[in-house]
Amino acid sequence: MLVPVFLYLLIGLDEVAVAGALVFLIGATDWVDGYLARRLNQVSELGKALDPLADRLMIIAALIGGLIAGVVPAVIVIPLLARELVVGVAAILLASRTGRRLEVRFRGKAATFLIYGAVASFYLAAAGVAPWLFTPPAWMCGVIGLVLYWDVAFIYLKDVAAGLSSVESPVPQ
Repeated sequence: MLVPVFLYLLIGLDEVAVAGALVFLIGATDWVDGYLARRLNQVSELGKALDPLADRLMIIAALIGGLIAGVVPAVIVIPLLARELVVGVAAILLASRTGRRLEVRFRGKAATFLIYGAVASFYLAAAGVAPWLFTPPAWMCGVIGLVLYWDVAFIYLKDVAAGLSSVESPVPQ
C-alpha cells in the first residue's frame, strides 16, 4: 500500500532521501512481519501469496523509480528487473497450469533483504545523506543480493519445471 506513497515522494516531491528511508522501513517491517507470523504461528495462505507480490511491487517501483531518478545504477537495475520478469512469468505459468504457487525459499528472503538494503542505501547516498557511509553497503548488498537473487531464480525455475512435469498430460484419444 505504500508503493504509491513512495512514488509520490520520489517523483512528485523529489524527496529522494525520504523515499530511500521509506524503502528501508518497508524492507525492515517486511522482515519483522514474516518473522512474527512464523513465530506466532499466524502464517496464512493469503499472506504466503500476498507478501511476495508486495515485495515484488515495491522492489520494481524502487528500481524503476531509482533508474529514472538516476539514483540506482543501471548495472544493478537491469539484471534485477530481468530476474523479476523471468521468475514472474514462470510463477504465473505454474499457477495457471497447476493452481500452485512457488514456495518462498530462505535464500530468496535473504536476497530480498539485501536488495531492500542496497536500494535504500543507493537512495540515501544519492540524496547526499552520508554517501561515504551508504555507498559501500549499497554496492556490497546490491552485488551479493543480485547474485543470490539469480541463484534462487534458477532454483525457482527448477521448481516450476518439476511442478509442470508433475501435471498429467491429456491422453490423446
